[in-house]
Amino acid sequence: MSTPYPFTAVVGQTDLRLALLLNAVSPAVGGVLVRGEKGTAKSTAVRALSALLPQVDVVPGCRFSCAPGAPDPACPDGPHEPGPGSARPARMVELPVGASEDRLVGALDIERALAEGVKAFEPGLLADAHRGILYVDEVNLLHDHLIDLLLDAAAMGASYVEREGVSVRHAARFLLVGTMNPEEGELRPQLLDRFGLTVEVAASREPAQRVEVVRRRLAYEDDPAGFAGRWAGDEQEVRARVVAARALLPQVVLGDTALLQIAAACAGFEVDGMRADIVMARTATALAAWAGRTSVRKEDVRQAALLALPHRRRRNPFDAPGLDEDKLDEILDRFPDEEPDDEPDPGPGGPEDGPEDDGPDGGGGGVPPQSGPEAPEAPRSPEAPGAQDDPAPSAPDAPEAPERQPASQDGAAPEQAAVRAAEPFRTKVLSVPGLGEGASGRRSRARTAHGRTTGSQRPRGQLTKLHLAATVQAAAPHQRARGRAGRGLVIRKDDLRQATREGREGNLVLFVVDASGSMAARQRMSAVKGAVLSLLLDAYQRRDKVGLITFRGAAAELALPPTSSVDAAAARLEQLPTGGRTPLAAGLLKAHEVLRIERLRDPSRRPLLVVVTDGRATSAGSASAAGSAGGRADGSPRELAGRSARLLQAQGVASVVVDCESGPVRLGLAGVLAADLGGPAVTLDGLRADSLAGLVKNVRTAGTSPSHHTARRAA
Repeated sequence: MSTPYPFTAVVGQTDLRLALLLNAVSPAVGGVLVRGEKGTAKSTAVRALSALLPQVDVVPGCRFSCAPGAPDPACPDGPHEPGPGSARPARMVELPVGASEDRLVGALDIERALAEGVKAFEPGLLADAHRGILYVDEVNLLHDHLIDLLLDAAAMGASYVEREGVSVRHAARFLLVGTMNPEEGELRPQLLDRFGLTVEVAASREPAQRVEVVRRRLAYEDDPAGFAGRWAGDEQEVRARVVAARALLPQVVLGDTALLQIAAACAGFEVDGMRADIVMARTATALAAWAGRTSVRKEDVRQAALLALPHRRRRNPFDAPGLDEDKLDEILDRFPDEEPDDEPDPGPGGPEDGPEDDGPDGGGGGVPPQSGPEAPEAPRSPEAPGAQDDPAPSAPDAPEAPERQPASQDGAAPEQAAVRAAEPFRTKVLSVPGLGEGASGRRSRARTAHGRTTGSQRPRGQLTKLHLAATVQAAAPHQRARGRAGRGLVIRKDDLRQATREGREGNLVLFVVDASGSMAARQRMSAVKGAVLSLLLDAYQRRDKVGLITFRGAAAELALPPTSSVDAAAARLEQLPTGGRTPLAAGLLKAHEVLRIERLRDPSRRPLLVVVTDGRATSAGSASAAGSAGGRADGSPRELAGRSARLLQAQGVASVVVDCESGPVRLGLAGVLAADLGGPAVTLDGLRADSLAGLVKNVRTAGTSPSHHTARRAA
């Protein structure tokens, strides 16, 4: 077994270490969600936490970690007789993103259950994590059906396995810790609320800290055991402090003033439900115990709010998590603390206090010293105030001079600054026709592991969803030949049938947005961005991947490669400038290229192309791009756009055109483009779910013979 990196050797990341230690002191806090960029020691710190947890007493031989003093009466390995237990270290169980349902909750031997009437149950990861830590790396990429199972287990403290009349239940109380990179997508609100605390982490910008990180990491990789041995004393002292805080926790008093501060903070920041109040109360109590106090103070409530409230304030996936600390202080100051008692205060109570400040390697247990003769002066960033001494500061009330827009080289309208998007709205349902087999989601029909049963088939691998009627029907004709004598059926493996189910899948929604001068009217572009933002919100709710292509001037640009991060797409959209000619063909060909690459990466995920334009085409784009549409680079921009659209139709790409044309005189070019793509055209007003137009249920693609006809015509 490899030697883990010591927890006390992690440099910096004060909030992350504090949140993890508070959960070690009081598991009732509810776990930690760690958000941050890659390479910031998220996984390293979480994996190191298990070494600081006290040992647990378990019933000898119990696969479900029952406590000897209070065993689970429904334990599948029970009933357990009272007796002495055996101590073992607390487990940290990792849940892989691609794990199966059976691996998470456990597996039943259906064949033995039907033939012998016994519950042959193999425990899963939830059983292994009972009374320990369940760690999910990249938790935002976890499949929906696994998230549902996690939610149920976290809410009830137990895991239930129900299959074809066979039921197994066991206790599953664990500390849930997840790490994620927000650039790869956000979490569902239900799961987000299940994490007691959240922490935002980022790499230090101070050279001294970065040097210390590299020095310690290289020392650990050269000699893991020796490096861990040099930190063993600090690890033991923090472990002892965790044990002492756990023992002190029942004596901590949460007074009425602290409760009022907690309630006022939650109400002031308009968080949903009451879970935030409960989590804050438990966190503040754990903070007081960690500091060695028996009463909760205002600083405990403040720190608890900074850890427990930011992720509960989000109203949609485009809201950045965070908390206004000035507003928090204003709320807490309404309820001043009572006179402090005479008990000693050992310090501010963070994990940075204590023995690791003078640990080996000369760097301390985290943050390098910020004062004293040996503290290096942090270099000032050129963007920081005071970084440049020569220029005089501008007057605070002086209005900014408008930026001069350069003239466009192609003679079209000059580039205009980005405008804000209009308020998003609920859109109609756009779905891909047919039956797919992509990742679980909420958009288009697909064969999935969950959903309504539509038939049966022989299992291709391990049986996961038994079709009982089909299994009995397959076994019934052979009962006499198999010598059936009792009441039960004689079942063999060849009789088992797998249930086929139909549910919903997530798709790749690729947006192709016209950013040319014809779209540059500010009210018009604001409405267009609002419509795209609404579709992005719909894609987030339906578990889609999204991509963004923009075209203007003489070329198209992939503004955002396909990703699960819908908020990243919204940020790119918000910054989108407009101006120049309209290279519609270039935008469609860029979409063709992106979809071709994504088809190789993820063949099962079906695409949905959403083209947002008024249908005008005033530029052919680059000759090489135009030439790939049917083999010819000649023709008008409109002809090249038509050939590019028919190329996408011939590939079977489901498409929809959002018609942005406005005004009393309409050319209807978006409708012509939609016909070339083989899909419908929807106006901006018609995209609203509450509009009078009919609901768009399926994006139609051309049939076999029309697509061959258009392909021949394009060639």
